[in-house]
Amino acid sequence: MALRLGYKASAEQFGPTDLLRFSIQAEQEGFDSVFTSDHLQPWRHDGGHAPAALPWLGALGASTEKIIIGTSVLTPTFRYHPGVIAQAFATLGCLFPGRVILGVGSGESLNEVPLGLDWPDGKERFARLKEALTLIRQLWTEERVTFEGTYYRTDKATIYDRPQTPVPLYVGASGPAATRLAGRVADGFITTSGKADALYRDTLIPALEEGAEKVGRTVADLDLLIEMKVSFDHDAERALNDTKHWAALALTPEEKTGVEDPIEMQRLSDALPVERAASRWIVSTDPDEHVEKIRHYLDLGFRHLVFHAPGPDQARFLQVYGAEVLPRLRALGY
Repeated sequence: MALRLGYKASAEQFGPTDLLRFSIQAEQEGFDSVFTSDHLQPWRHDGGHAPAALPWLGALGASTEKIIIGTSVLTPTFRYHPGVIAQAFATLGCLFPGRVILGVGSGESLNEVPLGLDWPDGKERFARLKEALTLIRQLWTEERVTFEGTYYRTDKATIYDRPQTPVPLYVGASGPAATRLAGRVADGFITTSGKADALYRDTLIPALEEGAEKVGRTVADLDLLIEMKVSFDHDAERALNDTKHWAALALTPEEKTGVEDPIEMQRLSDALPVERAASRWIVSTDPDEHVEKIRHYLDLGFRHLVFHAPGPDQARFLQVYGAEVLPRLRALGY
């Protein structure tokens, strides 16, 4: 896969209008893609946002010319019936051929429980995701789909408007089971940076290889996408303090489990020292240091890097990162 350098449009931090403006700028600054999350609720109540991904992606596609656009990630198993997602992304694919990616994951209780939905254990969430992907693929490739699954059903369903260029389907994961699923059934794999090196080298990449081998593929047949958490500024103190906006990312799964209220999530996050908030991020004023630390992920095999910046001045980040870091990364020749 050719190297792609993208921008993470942080839907939990900015409203739809600002987010669209930043993403248009990302294309102008030389980024190759824009990915957004699809949350019902943000991880912070004060100053939080949660624009819906589906209408927003339509606006983004119409406002740009060439960037790849997609979700990192959307959950097609609780708030949405998989058939609704199949229809929505088929429509996006028709409108913006060759530019749309559907990235999916098994979800977070923060976005589902507030609608009165029960939150099942991990085994059921994974089973729902597998079944949803099977149904979406069938709706994209077959006529009059009657589907009798454990969780979802259709009766002679047809997606009438489907793009000539199929929409790629990526699976987001941070554990081996979903990663093996990505290797078997997906066009791409999505994960996030800033965790222990052993997770990527000893768990995720081998699981991806195992899944791909089961269907006669290799990892080289997939687009390996990683959300790169980077805080870059010429002011070192500012680069460090910007990470406090996303301190929730430093909470452990045990600390976050069962938290479905953004007010409570914000309380937990604000209690963390800035050093812990910054622990998942590449924090530096030196573009060469950023490149060196990012290169590690390139060496692991990731070729689609989507940069997530934590600070409030996204326009400034896009300008300086586009000018000082992206050219250095492209010059590496991956």
